[in-house]
Amino acid sequence: MAKDTSVGSKILIVDDEVNLLESLGDLLSRKGYDVATAQDGTEAMARLDYERFQVMIVDLRMPGMSGLELLEKVRAESPETGVLILTAYGSIKSAVTAVKMGAYDYICKPFMPDEILGAIGNIVEQQRLFHEYEYEFENLIGKHRSMREVYRLINQVSKTNCTVLVLGESGTGKELVAYAIHHNSDRRNKPFIKVSCAALPEGVLESEMFGHERGAFTNAYYRRKGRFELADGGTLLLDEIGDMPLSTQVKLLRVLQEREFERVGGNETIEVDVRIIATTNKDLDGAVNEEKFREDLYYRLSVVPIRLPSLRERKGDVPLLVGHFLKKFSEKNNKRVSNLSKDVMDLLMAYDWPGNVRELENVMERAVVLTKGDTITPYNLPGHLRDSSGNISLWVQSKSLQGAEKQLLSWVLAKTNWNVKKAASVLKISRGTLYSKMKKLNLQKPEK
Repeated sequence: MAKDTSVGSKILIVDDEVNLLESLGDLLSRKGYDVATAQDGTEAMARLDYERFQVMIVDLRMPGMSGLELLEKVRAESPETGVLILTAYGSIKSAVTAVKMGAYDYICKPFMPDEILGAIGNIVEQQRLFHEYEYEFENLIGKHRSMREVYRLINQVSKTNCTVLVLGESGTGKELVAYAIHHNSDRRNKPFIKVSCAALPEGVLESEMFGHERGAFTNAYYRRKGRFELADGGTLLLDEIGDMPLSTQVKLLRVLQEREFERVGGNETIEVDVRIIATTNKDLDGAVNEEKFREDLYYRLSVVPIRLPSLRERKGDVPLLVGHFLKKFSEKNNKRVSNLSKDVMDLLMAYDWPGNVRELENVMERAVVLTKGDTITPYNLPGHLRDSSGNISLWVQSKSLQGAEKQLLSWVLAKTNWNVKKAASVLKISRGTLYSKMKKLNLQKPEK
């Protein structure tokens, strides 16, 4: 049986089949949901201008705006809405694409009542949990499924003392995750100490971690406590653990196993009660295979691994982050910047963000500082971001106009990894026009 769900959750059903709208609407209304309907994507987007829904049920194939196009718009306009795709058996490949674009799941027609009720119940429950986590982990912004999994893991591991390994590219917010774990644990009133394993030379790092006795080395004029001692009772963050020298890894392994160590140049064994959280942007599996990282230490550290997604993997969170940074930097700089032009949001959504959330944060601060009015325009963005669509320069081999057009479109589609939105932006034409040209010229993404 489908599990019970939150009464009063608002659901929008979008389908061109009137019979389905009526029958599914009646079913959901009887279960206590607040149901609205739309017969196409344009009507659905019009409703989103003045109303917000917890769940949208969207048919994949509709006249005019397709389900995939509607999904893309919903992810940009209302990223908190969970989208459930309805599809015929023959369109499963497109439905899988929809899930990759941010849809919660897809259901094949015809479906059983319990099947769709169960899927909706799962979306509503995850949203309920997310809002709980959003309150607790307010410095972490994002509603993508991958971020909800991060929040779930933070909530679970915070109640324990286990060692955690946070994985992710630079700029994804690994330190924020570490602090959220500490802040929501029983150690919250104890120290949260950080040591950067990448910023310090080998000898200095060892002294920084374990401390040293007077006279242990040149210029060691006094005894100094290390980060492990300073973090006693609390949490120690080992930032960028993948850069730690092998000699120091051996000593760290002993501390993880025995919870004791000696200061550099000392004989006294010191016991500590410390919770370890490590972060890295390196591929530790590969480092282990290359014998650059100890396998036994790797397994000690990765009791619970938490992987942070890159920003390009959760593009639907960009509008949410933009709103957060817009408010933050407007207040910080005593400015009243409250809007972005549509061109700016299109540029932000099209960019791949190699520097992740940190890069987006820097871009938004710059934009707020430079704008003269209340609206950010493309001129307030860095040049590389304004030009992210790229300049086209290629040798056209065909002498016919149609052949040259086909070569140009093929080249741009390949350069944008067959992302039609990006390709259309580069070519400065609409996606509809590009789709028509692709069909006319028989351009199809090559099978892998």
